[in-house]
Amino acid sequence: DVQLVESGGGSVQAGGSLRLSCTASQDSISNYQMAWFRRTPENGREGVAYIDTDGGTDYTYSVAGRFAISRDNAKNTIDLQINRLQPEDTALYFCAASRDLVRTGTRADYLYWGRGTQVTVS
Repeated sequence: DVQLVESGGGSVQAGGSLRLSCTASQDSISNYQMAWFRRTPENGREGVAYIDTDGGTDYTYSVAGRFAISRDNAKNTIDLQINRLQPEDTALYFCAASRDLVRTGTRADYLYWGRGTQVTVS
């Protein structure tokens, strides 16, 4: 099964940018639908960006136009470019993988998770 490790989080000022990365091991991400979730005390864990095995993407409404998810199957990585950061983007961000045959927005479909990387916006 795939193992995931996130990196790239940090503390930034509102309006700034960050690029989060997720490095996979033990299996190829080409076999998985991939996603980024985030967790806050107020909202719990919510999905923010999804990418399927063909590179098709989808975003939750609150981040559309500011977040961009991408995958590099050769490097076995998933990235999340975050622009125009807002204080409400402060969260622990997780990379997740699903074996579903199609892109899915259902959290329960994602069986493989990293430990997360913290993003703090002030």
